[in-house]
Amino acid sequence: MTIRKILTEPDPILRQKSQPVDKVDDEIRKLMDDMLETMYNAPGIGLAAIQVGVPKRIIVLDISKDPEKKEPMYFVNPEVVLTSKNDVTYEEGCLSVPGQFAEVDRPDSCIVKYLDYSGNYKELKAEGLLATCIQHEIDHLEGILFIDYLSKLKKSMIVKKLSKQKKELERIVV
Repeated sequence: MTIRKILTEPDPILRQKSQPVDKVDDEIRKLMDDMLETMYNAPGIGLAAIQVGVPKRIIVLDISKDPEKKEPMYFVNPEVVLTSKNDVTYEEGCLSVPGQFAEVDRPDSCIVKYLDYSGNYKELKAEGLLATCIQHEIDHLEGILFIDYLSKLKKSMIVKKLSKQKKELERIVV
């Protein structure tokens, strides 16, 4: 397994719409394994393939919060087919928007259909944090970041800060 570089805002690749996966084969499973290792290393609880520069409709999650009891979840071509009418607010962060957090309202439950790690069709009713994470990661597949739900002013302040941090990192000479 390989730890991959996580792209950060304002990288234009993050705004691309991801393409469906034709079939779950060894190459796709290797990508999912790499994504999971990258996510754990970051550390995070969710990662979309586009965040490592691969525009495919793949997300990985692990909301277990216990490093001793990992519970990875793999979603290929995930699609939310139903959402609750009730919203819940979570303070969200994102590996592609480092160090920034904001409250975002999303449906408190959803039903998602997808292919699993083996390529089997699955349907899952997700609630609470899991539902929020699935919706957050599926947004990535559409080129949407959680900061897009914020006011224009808040969003522009965050993007400006991230751009400045990126320039400072690029200027470091070893």
